[in-house]
Amino acid sequence: MATAAGEPVVEPQSLKKLSLKSLKRSLDLFAPARSLLFAPDAESKRIRVSCKLNAEYGAVKNLPTDQSRAAHGKGAAAPSTALALTGIQDANDARREGASNAIIPAPLMLPKAPESSIPGKNTTVLSIPGSSDRFSTSALMERLPSRWPKPVWHAPWKNYRVISGHLGWVRSIAFDPGNEWFCTGSADRTIKIWDLASGTLKLTLTGHIEQVRGLAVSQRHTYLFSAGDDKQVKCWDLEQNKVIRSYHGHLSGVYCLALHPTIDVLLTGGRDSVCRVWDIRTKAHVSALTGHDNTVCSVFARPTDPQVVTGSHDTTIKFWDLVAGKTMCTLTHHKKSVRALALHPKEKSFASASADNIKKFSLPKGEFLHNMLSQQKTILNAMAVNEDGVLATAGDNGSMWFWDWKSGHNFQQEQTIVQPGSLESEACIYALSYDNSGSRLVTCEADKTIKMWKEDLTATPETHPVNFKPPKDIRRY
Repeated sequence: MATAAGEPVVEPQSLKKLSLKSLKRSLDLFAPARSLLFAPDAESKRIRVSCKLNAEYGAVKNLPTDQSRAAHGKGAAAPSTALALTGIQDANDARREGASNAIIPAPLMLPKAPESSIPGKNTTVLSIPGSSDRFSTSALMERLPSRWPKPVWHAPWKNYRVISGHLGWVRSIAFDPGNEWFCTGSADRTIKIWDLASGTLKLTLTGHIEQVRGLAVSQRHTYLFSAGDDKQVKCWDLEQNKVIRSYHGHLSGVYCLALHPTIDVLLTGGRDSVCRVWDIRTKAHVSALTGHDNTVCSVFARPTDPQVVTGSHDTTIKFWDLVAGKTMCTLTHHKKSVRALALHPKEKSFASASADNIKKFSLPKGEFLHNMLSQQKTILNAMAVNEDGVLATAGDNGSMWFWDWKSGHNFQQEQTIVQPGSLESEACIYALSYDNSGSRLVTCEADKTIKMWKEDLTATPETHPVNFKPPKDIRRY
C-alpha cells in the first residue's frame, strides 16, 4: 500500500516483535563491553582500607613500647594475667633481630569497674588502655535483674487430722465467723457441723433431698445458707436448728452461693446459667444476672464495684453491676471451665482456676496480671488463699498444690491418700477452705472424709529451700 506523497510503506508490527528488536539492538550495542570490568582506582582503595583500619584497629594502633611501659609501671605490681597470643616467641625473635614492624602483644590490663550508679543493676565497664577517647572500645555490659518478683518463703503444709462421718462425697464447706466450728455439705443430703479444735461432730442437719453443693455462714445473723442439686436454697436458723426460709426460683441444680459482705443479699449460681440475687429477710427474688451460656459454678461478692464476680463453664468470668443487674465486664482469658474463684483477703486482686491455667487478675478493672508458673494438669475444683499469700488449689486427681500468691511460684505439691476401703479413683478433692485465722486448711474429698492441714512448724528456709527460676517469657494472656 502506497501513500500520495510517495512515502515508503511501513509494515504493521506486533508489540512483541518490536520489543525483541529493541532488545537485539541493546545487546549489539553493549555486547563487546559486557565481560570488561572497570579498572580499580588506587586512591579509592587506599581510602577504603584506611577507613577500615581506623574503625577496626584504631584503639590498638599506637601501643606503648616496652621502655615507656616499664617507666610508667615502675613500682606497680605486675599484671596478674597476660594476653596469650600464638606466635609471641616469633615476635620476640623478630624484635631482637631489629625488625621495626613487629607487633608486640600488650598485657591485658583491665581497670576496676566503677560502682553502678543505677540501683539494682550490675554494670561492668571494659576499656583498653592507650586508646583515645575518640576511638574508645569501652563496652557497657548491663545485667538487668529479672522483673519477676521473688517468692516469699512459706512453711510446707502437712495433714494432721482425718475426719470420717459423712456417708457420701463431701462437696462443700463453710466456717463460722467466730472460728469455733465449720460445716460441711455432702452427697448424703446432710449438713454436718464440726468442732474446729477437736474435730468432733456437733450437729447434723437434714432437709435437702439431693447433694448439698454450696454453704455460707452469715457474719451478721445466726443464719446458715445451703444450696443443692434439688434446686433449693435454704436458710437455717442455728438457734433453732431448722429451716426458716426457702428461696425458690432456680430451674436446675444450684452449684455455688455467696453472701454479700455489707448488705443482706444472697447470690446463687447454678446449672440454669443464671446468678440469682435474693433478699435474705423477705425471700424475695431481687434480680437474675443473665449472660452466661453455661453453668455458673463459682461466685464471690465484695463491698465495692464490681460487687459480684462469677465464673462459668462457658470459660468466661463476668463482673456484674448489682444495682443495674447488668454485666460490667467479661474476661475471656480462659480456654476451659472456670470452676473456682478466690478473692485475696487484703489485696485488690483475685485468682481463677481452670483446667488450662490458674490466672491472676486485678480489681476493679479486671486487668490480667499473670499466670501461675506451673500447670497442675487436672480439673481444679476448689481454690482458697489466706492473708499470708498462700494459695491452695485442689484437683480431681487428688492433687493439692500450694502457691506463693505474689510470684506464682508453686512451692509444694501434695497428693491426698484415700481412706482404707475406698477406690483409688475417689482421690478427688471437691472443696477446700482456710479458717478465719488462715492457719488451718480443711479439704472435702470424694472418699467421704474431711482432712485438716496445718503448717509444719519445724521447717526452716534451710531445710526447705525455695527452688525458684523466674520465667523467661512473660505471657500477656
